[in-house]
Amino acid sequence: MERIPVANPDIGEAEANAVHEVVRSGWISMGRKVEEFESLARDFTGARHAVAMNNGTSTLHALLLALEIGAGDEVIVPSLTYISSVNAVIFTGADYVLCDSDPDTFNVDVHHVRELITERTKAIMPVDLKGMPVDYDGFAALADETGVAVIGDSAESLGAEYRGARVGTQVLAHSFSFFANKNVTTGEGGMVVTDDDALFEKLRIVRNQGQEGRYHHTHLGNNFRMTDVLAAIGVEQLPKLDAILSAKEEQAARYDELFSQTDHVATPTVPDYVTRHSWYNYSIKVDASIRDAVVQELEEQEIETRLSFPPVHGQPYHQDRFGHDAGAFPGAEAAARSFIDIPIFAGLRADQQERVAAEVIRICGEEGQG
Repeated sequence: MERIPVANPDIGEAEANAVHEVVRSGWISMGRKVEEFESLARDFTGARHAVAMNNGTSTLHALLLALEIGAGDEVIVPSLTYISSVNAVIFTGADYVLCDSDPDTFNVDVHHVRELITERTKAIMPVDLKGMPVDYDGFAALADETGVAVIGDSAESLGAEYRGARVGTQVLAHSFSFFANKNVTTGEGGMVVTDDDALFEKLRIVRNQGQEGRYHHTHLGNNFRMTDVLAAIGVEQLPKLDAILSAKEEQAARYDELFSQTDHVATPTVPDYVTRHSWYNYSIKVDASIRDAVVQELEEQEIETRLSFPPVHGQPYHQDRFGHDAGAFPGAEAAARSFIDIPIFAGLRADQQERVAAEVIRICGEEGQG
């Protein structure tokens, strides 16, 4: 039986040759390829500036350092996010403040955030979960009203469009990830894009151990540099993104149609303000009482899935250290108990999708009767 992976990066000879050329050049640390990758990212997103880094966690940490966020400050973050969002806050010495998410879109909105703002709030970090943009207009207005910086944790949404514009210019800065399962990958890697000149200059300093000139350290920084080896892969990957997204859009539409035949599966909710989804994941929702059984049986049928990540407030380290209460964020918990990420990637065939959908529908029907 053919195994169907949940994701499969579109990477091949072009990327291998690009890495080979960098290695042969003798310059493998941060250099011209990084600059080229940053230029492509600026052009693609429409942002004035781009700063490449070694991973997506580093981009968030660097942004907080560049904004001089530290002890005594607060950063508002959704509980339904990957752990790097809150860890980046902890690394600065600041406190994270969790907020709930909508159980249908998986995203947070301004109404979840506004009431949490205090005199200590220095930043808000909405997350484009599953690759779908949050409703950025509300966050931009809130930033104008309060003076609180908004950082888009857009790790999964490169190429997505919000009200007709590519994600990257909606708020002060956006952070992207190029981890192995992203639509554009460099294995590890990240990028910050921004229109803010001062923030851009500070990010370049923070990324390079706080240096302005060799061994002249004017800021607290870290080694967040991307290598030319990784950037060479990114330079080959980014031009493929539109084609990858087009393929995944077709697959998402096919899944929508296939799952319309059952009441046991809820397909993704996509608000009108999302004019292009990145479809980093295609996440279905099933009854929480059968979710784990569905995942187990799909695995037995050689269909790989992901449960993604549980809310931060349920993570053992964070519960032990910060005393989070179970049940504190019901929207995040409801989403995490019911969603399943099913296979979607540029090379996924129609017959594979039909098999995935048929098995999901069969299993949900049988488990629901049991």
